[in-house]
Amino acid sequence: MQPDEVLIVDAGFGVAALLVGGVPRFVARVARNFTARRNVLPAYTGRGRCPVYGERGRPLPRTYKGRTMAASPPDATAQWVRAGRTIQAQLWDDLVLSTAKPGAPAFRCAVIHDPRYQEPLVLVTNLPVSAYALRCLYRDRWPIEQLPLAAKQMVGAHRAFVFGDESRYRLPELALLAGNILAYVAATAAAVPTGFWDRCCHPTCGRLRRVWLRVDFSDIPIPAGPLRKKVSVTAHVPKGVQGHRRQKGMITLPATTLGRRKVA
Repeated sequence: MQPDEVLIVDAGFGVAALLVGGVPRFVARVARNFTARRNVLPAYTGRGRCPVYGERGRPLPRTYKGRTMAASPPDATAQWVRAGRTIQAQLWDDLVLSTAKPGAPAFRCAVIHDPRYQEPLVLVTNLPVSAYALRCLYRDRWPIEQLPLAAKQMVGAHRAFVFGDESRYRLPELALLAGNILAYVAATAAAVPTGFWDRCCHPTCGRLRRVWLRVDFSDIPIPAGPLRKKVSVTAHVPKGVQGHRRQKGMITLPATTLGRRKVA
């Protein structure tokens, strides 16, 4: 990572792995039932053992066995207007993992409520930035998913398997290039509806792919001029029948077991 870069990950990456790995700057999405502890010990009540862990808290309420556990009060709140919608956010500072003691690597938690979505966005970060900046950082991750989606699902790269050392790098590069071209052509070309039911069609990769599937390869116009011929050395490669002839392998048994086998 460069000094001006931030690692933005989805819920598939655990916060513990990011903290143990020593990631200097990250923004991670966590589950709605995420819990954490305060980075300070609670006051001693005068009875029992002295507390070892910080107070456990949860950013959102949770229902377990018919009982509702309330959310912890936030340390700060924020509010801003975006495209006519009022977005609210709650912040919790100086937190550690639910299995960690005070003094462990600390982080912050932000819950963003957008009226456009049914569920809130729960983010965890170690950056001292505002909730608005966290939302903008995480939203920058969404457009990145378009190219792998177009490359794997639309072009068909998810069905390709390679084993060579160089092919492991070449296949993802070619797949991302093909997905980028497909996304660019679909965005710049006129939207073609999938059927009569598609009344408000958009220029997407899936609609363009369905159009191309109905085009036969022989109907594609051949470009003018000769095609470039690849100069390859094939004199050492067997051709014709010799190229696909199979020979039966001779199976030899060890000398110590030949006398013990019966031949039917």
